[in-house]
Amino acid sequence: MKRRSVDWYILIPVLLLVSTGLIMVLSASSAFASAKFGKPFLFFYKQAIWSCLSICGLIFAANFEYKRLKRLVGPALFITLLLLVLLLIPGVADTRNGANSWLQLGPVSFQPSELVKLCTILILARVLANKQDKISFFQEGLLPPIFIIGVICVLIVLEKDLGTTMALAFTSFVMLFAAGARLSHLTPLALTGAVLASAAVFSEKYRLARFIAFMNPYADPRGTGYQIIQSLYAIGSGGVMGVGLGHSKQKFLYLPESYTDFIYSVLAEELGFIGGLFIIILFIIILVRGLRIAYNIDDSFGSLLAIGITSMITVEAIMNISVATGSMPVTGITLPFISYGGSSLFFKMVGVGILLNISKYCPEKQTAVKETTVLTDY
Repeated sequence: MKRRSVDWYILIPVLLLVSTGLIMVLSASSAFASAKFGKPFLFFYKQAIWSCLSICGLIFAANFEYKRLKRLVGPALFITLLLLVLLLIPGVADTRNGANSWLQLGPVSFQPSELVKLCTILILARVLANKQDKISFFQEGLLPPIFIIGVICVLIVLEKDLGTTMALAFTSFVMLFAAGARLSHLTPLALTGAVLASAAVFSEKYRLARFIAFMNPYADPRGTGYQIIQSLYAIGSGGVMGVGLGHSKQKFLYLPESYTDFIYSVLAEELGFIGGLFIIILFIIILVRGLRIAYNIDDSFGSLLAIGITSMITVEAIMNISVATGSMPVTGITLPFISYGGSSLFFKMVGVGILLNISKYCPEKQTAVKETTVLTDY
């Protein structure tokens, strides 16, 4: 098939999000960086470097034929399990916000879960594509990918990173559904996941405290509910048009994690409802175009890979914005392309590069509705 140019309707929104992220990291982190390190531009400079590296990663992935990724499934599975096991070894991982999810590689902090998420999507896309004719049968088709997902999720939970586990589980569920798994199989699987997630919440005091704070943050406004309350203050202060870029008050050490997990709150405070809505619209465009690529590509592996990447970006955006607006408990999930964090930005951009490469192989015009065979059992 003749290759087309990349899907600019995905590339442009992503570049807009990255550019907005650089501006917001500078604004949201300057007060904290100045107070703690005496360098107001510290986090901005680091994010700018990661942005350049991430664009290089995107360009490379966009020009690397996605079908060749099938050969990397074995190494991807090995790397995934190796990294997750390494994080469980005492003294190896750095603990941040209660989660053992960071590795220190010299001067660089690396979050393996970001690579793990991309590798898991690649592994599932290959396994589900190979078993698509058997996916309606539980033991032969659905059990192998469920086993892979289960092992990876258990290892991440043991690192006390429930937010990443939930994001990966949601993404995997969407991929299973898209591959044609029966609803009669997926429904009990979803219910089991909900029960296990609830058990994980109640098994740790800090998770239970977050859940209670979500239910009623004003019950402990100076303790567990402080972060949510300050986030809502920031969003409420922004109104329709915002207080102006750089004029946030909550970033002056009132709102914890103002340049990472709660950067959307500062954005909404400074740019208002209009700015917050603009960001949401950009994510919606990426979602729609990503699903369009998944539908149009005449290849099961490419379609599932596109669905996985698009779903992961969308799920994390929904989770982050929901936390910032008090719509779900604090999870520790950053806002894709905008929050400070090199690992997250780099691997998200590589994922977008893969998505753009898949878009090159989509037919220019769909002259007929593509025939698909999806076996469902209600």
